[in-house]
Amino acid sequence: MSLLITVEQLLSIKSLEGIKLIAGHAGIHNRISLANIIENPDAFDWLSPNELILSTGYVFKDSEEMQIRIIQELSEINCAGLMIKMRRYFDKLPQNMIELADRLGFPLLELPFEYTLAQVIAIVNEKTSADYDTLNRRSLDLHHDLFKIALEGGGVEQIADKLSATIDNPLIIVDRDWNLLCHKESMSAVVPLERIVPLEMGKPVLPIDFTDKIPKYMSEIKRSIKRIYHHGGQAYICRIMPVAVSNFVYGYIVVFQTGRSLTEFDYLAMENVSTILTLDRIKAKEIEEAKLKIRQDLFDILLSGNAMSPDMLKTLSEAHGLQEKHAYYCVLIQIESRDPDSYPSMVHRKYELEHVAKKCAQLIHGLSNRSNGEVVSYFRNQEIVVLVGKQEHKSPVIKQEAKALAEEMLEELNGQAKEMTFHLAIGGQYPTLHSLHRSFHEAQEALRLLQRLGDDRAIVHFEDLAGDHFLDSNIKPSEMESFVHKSLGAVSDHDRAFGTSFVATLDYYFKYNRNVTEAAKAMFIHRNTFIYRIDKIKELLHTDLKDTDELFQLQLALKLFRLMRAL
Repeated sequence: MSLLITVEQLLSIKSLEGIKLIAGHAGIHNRISLANIIENPDAFDWLSPNELILSTGYVFKDSEEMQIRIIQELSEINCAGLMIKMRRYFDKLPQNMIELADRLGFPLLELPFEYTLAQVIAIVNEKTSADYDTLNRRSLDLHHDLFKIALEGGGVEQIADKLSATIDNPLIIVDRDWNLLCHKESMSAVVPLERIVPLEMGKPVLPIDFTDKIPKYMSEIKRSIKRIYHHGGQAYICRIMPVAVSNFVYGYIVVFQTGRSLTEFDYLAMENVSTILTLDRIKAKEIEEAKLKIRQDLFDILLSGNAMSPDMLKTLSEAHGLQEKHAYYCVLIQIESRDPDSYPSMVHRKYELEHVAKKCAQLIHGLSNRSNGEVVSYFRNQEIVVLVGKQEHKSPVIKQEAKALAEEMLEELNGQAKEMTFHLAIGGQYPTLHSLHRSFHEAQEALRLLQRLGDDRAIVHFEDLAGDHFLDSNIKPSEMESFVHKSLGAVSDHDRAFGTSFVATLDYYFKYNRNVTEAAKAMFIHRNTFIYRIDKIKELLHTDLKDTDELFQLQLALKLFRLMRAL
């Protein structure tokens, strides 16, 4: 028999004489596990069934809405009751709270002014502490059963079976992106799960507008939180428990309270299952990473350009859906966080970026039907490598076609990971799988040049930077400096001496094919201002900017100037 005291027994404790039950008499037999204080509206996430909640009333003294909410929330959590200390903020309890407590059968009590909240906590917890031995023994027995399931190789399904049978409520277990891992019904549930949420394995179960409201600090919460899920005009109470360790979330347990009311032991059961599931998810992640490492190693061999036997190439092709005789090109996607300082540690940042890369690689793989050829993608560190293959009888992919596919990729990526920025670099197309490494190295070089030049383009083809690559690879820095000084020295010296932007103006002039109107608009200056600057540049360079050879020399000098500045 439970040793928990009831609200009725609490009223008879001599050392707490004077406490009055004002409303909610139907709940007088509610059992009390311990006493807790609430003085913060965010504390609802930290409360459990059978707790007697104490308050001075400060949190809801000025808000009728909050007065109603606190009774509603505590009743839904199945707390034992709410005790309010009088003559701090209330001489008399609000009528709206009394009426709602009576309607819900939720005990609402007055604590005389002479008692402190600490006194009540000490006395109640002393009376109820003996029952914790029984509760802890039950919890340890459950933990032993769960651990046995894990040791014997039982996975998420068996663990979920045990939890569902224990709490007698339906539940789902999802990964950190809310994709369904498994679901369990309950005989006592009044509404089947399939009528509440879609139950397609590996797909998101709950809408984004619901999951986005889950606290970002869920990994730090060691117990479940309550949320209301609305569907089909109905409101369902959910208890959401993170499957997490340290700052890393591996998934969530979501219990739909459509069966019986949850008890304190049910909450402990959810915490126990969360711990066991964390171990299971860590094990699954390690297995997945081992498989990924093998796959990455095989691709790295292919992309390194090292000699590969025909048999090995055939094995690699068959294992990863590649065709030896198809013409391929490579798209390299670099992922960066918009707010790199938001991560608690470098390890956490690496984990998060790799997770985003994995999701994005899976997303890109789904674009195969739009590419007029197969798309194979995989991630490594903070990059995604995409291999796009065309059948041998198809015409070569022109730069515009490759960029069009890259734009589709970028659109999908931006929609999936708004907190990240992406840069896509495209290598050239080569006739066979043997020469794919050349496209990969071109994409790598395009990304490197983008960074070196401070170019903010999201998509670039290697051909766009072929001139920069040639100059950077074949001209010594000292030769660059000599050529730039000879060609642009007067203009750059003027910029340094007077703080002008003549070099940038000349750059925009050529970038927009000497269209003064468009160049001025791009620089956010008046057209006449731009013309004045060009006239001054002509004076400094002693040229009319019409001679073809001079124009070529200046454009070359500008490219070298950008490369020098990035050294």
